[in-house]
Amino acid sequence: MELWIYFTILAALMQAVRTAGQKQLSHHLGAAATTLVRFLFALPLVWIYLFLVAHYSSSSIPDLTTNLVANSMFIKSASFAAIAQIAGTVFVIMAFRYQNFAVATSLAKTEAILTAIMGVLMFDAVLSGFGWLSVLIGVIGVLILSKADVRIRSVFESPASAYGVLAGLGFALATLWIRQASLSLEINLMLSAATTLAFMVSLQTILILTYILIKERSELSRVVERWKISSFVGLTSMLGSVGWFTATSLQTAAYVKALGQIEFFFTLIITYRVFKEKIYAREYIGMLLIVLSVLVLMLLA
Repeated sequence: MELWIYFTILAALMQAVRTAGQKQLSHHLGAAATTLVRFLFALPLVWIYLFLVAHYSSSSIPDLTTNLVANSMFIKSASFAAIAQIAGTVFVIMAFRYQNFAVATSLAKTEAILTAIMGVLMFDAVLSGFGWLSVLIGVIGVLILSKADVRIRSVFESPASAYGVLAGLGFALATLWIRQASLSLEINLMLSAATTLAFMVSLQTILILTYILIKERSELSRVVERWKISSFVGLTSMLGSVGWFTATSLQTAAYVKALGQIEFFFTLIITYRVFKEKIYAREYIGMLLIVLSVLVLMLLA
């Protein structure tokens, strides 16, 4: 298999586990503080990862400050991606307040079709006919699994649906800007992905921490009290981000997100094992559609 496939599978697994940890934190922390945990506790880990990649690739970390004009595309794209990812994370955490773990997560997975659409409209991305078919089959499978009412009218009436779709849009735009930022560096793709990750997580930590210090200072003590689960979320966030950032540097974002639909398999396992929810016939139909979408992507697209 191609390298991007391994990184996508790693990302999907780690994202499912991280999201479960964030759901548990959301019972004790506000949306902003829960979002902060994802970036703050991942920050030292992503910088260690960046230095390791630079060392083992015998390359130097790009100095973005020496030529701001030459690096303007990277800085702009990575900054937009950082803000979009923050928004997506906040929206999916807010969706948890209205729906269970599996449903809220699946609503956010509309990012697959949104990545394909926004990629074509805003980023001149090209997707084959079978690529579009794979994305559509996967999204249908996720929506069947979610048992969600996704009619246009329902999205405006249901807070869970609205937050879920907004989360999907945020993550879709973040993925596309991440790819644009990484490719703009024109260096080894592993190193460019790691550089993009370190830049974004640093910026995201500064932005959210500043907001909390101004608006929700009392939340910081609650974060410290739950340092164990927060550290777990940080670790899985870092590993998941390494997977997503590297995969989208190696392959078109829409294909990465289409394969990333397998995250829902991991989500269902967590739902069944951790949250003790049963899996019904409808879920199996949805899972078969996701398997079909992955086969179409890997064999035909």
